[in-house]
Amino acid sequence: MARIRIPSTIVIIFVTVQTGFLLFMYARYSSFMLQSEEKPSQVHILILSSWRSGSSFVGQLFSQHPSVFYLMEPAWHVWVTMYQSSAKVLHMAVRDLVRSVFLCDMSVFDAYMPWKRNLSDLFQWAASRALCSAPACDSFQRTDITSELACKTLCGRYPFSKVEEACKTYSHVVIKEVRFFDLKVLYPLLTDPSLNLKIIHLVRDPRAVVKSREQSVKALARDNGIVLSTNGTKVEDSKYQVMQEVCRSHVQIYETATLKPPNFLKDRYLMVRFEDLVRDPLSEISEMYKFADLSLTSRLKSWIYNITHGQGPGKKKEAFKITSRDAVSVSQAWRNVLSFQKVKKIQEVCKGAINILGYQLVDSEKEQRDLTLDLVLPRRQNQFSWSSFNPK
Repeated sequence: MARIRIPSTIVIIFVTVQTGFLLFMYARYSSFMLQSEEKPSQVHILILSSWRSGSSFVGQLFSQHPSVFYLMEPAWHVWVTMYQSSAKVLHMAVRDLVRSVFLCDMSVFDAYMPWKRNLSDLFQWAASRALCSAPACDSFQRTDITSELACKTLCGRYPFSKVEEACKTYSHVVIKEVRFFDLKVLYPLLTDPSLNLKIIHLVRDPRAVVKSREQSVKALARDNGIVLSTNGTKVEDSKYQVMQEVCRSHVQIYETATLKPPNFLKDRYLMVRFEDLVRDPLSEISEMYKFADLSLTSRLKSWIYNITHGQGPGKKKEAFKITSRDAVSVSQAWRNVLSFQKVKKIQEVCKGAINILGYQLVDSEKEQRDLTLDLVLPRRQNQFSWSSFNPK
């Protein structure tokens, strides 16, 4: 049989070309894999809380930062449109809206605001410094500290398209929401490769929350009905049924995030207590900013000091406004305002949450009124299990 002789030079060239091709394909594959593992360019922060827990204040701490595009409770539009549903049923719609906002896709609002609209059609739009400064509105600079009143006067008639345009120019998108009652509902967002999501879970002493809610009874009645699944009927929470659900949700969120959490939650959850925040604002805010990959500017430091060192706890008509107040006084006001009978009832329905979040129960009116008795315990001192959560 005749043998075909192939010159060694050709063999070397063939092997070299083949090796080069394989190296090229490997490099392409490695590059693709690295790109697929890269995080999105924007950072997404969800401030997760409940009504009257200081979340509007925390939202402003982020909103006033020049790198942040902020929206306050955009899911309000979902609840207003579908008010006859329950909070659980609306979870998916709320989650989808939040995801779209994080991705700066504001077409999601077409389902809730089908008419031609301006900035002023968006719920609490003026609470967003980003919607009061360029490119959304030409009246203020990004580094300015803006006020809602001035913003409403100057920026309300700008077209709604400015919301999306502005969102795309920021490194951080921050949303404050009070309409999630289960952390697991957010798992699809936490595992979504198009999002770089971190969660700040803001909590507050339930007794202080009730005191604050009593200043806003009518404003909360529709939301109460959705929480309690009343098919659209407004409810005043005189029996603290809504508070029971709120407390239950805080326990669920905290336990899910801290007791054998899934790997994708690592370094993406931070629990903040309102009381710690008002006692040592700069330290707590610095921790939140570090968690969110933000830096605290000198202008923000001055603003934060002024906003937390006002006179008195604030007026009833200012319940939904961010004004300069004595923040520590605000956090302690319930101890002088609420009757001990109310406090006992709140402690009954929220005992589990009070324990796990690190607050001290009071056994008498004397203890309640004694402001030298610190009812805010060191964080993570107390442990809690569902078996001990048995509200009456």
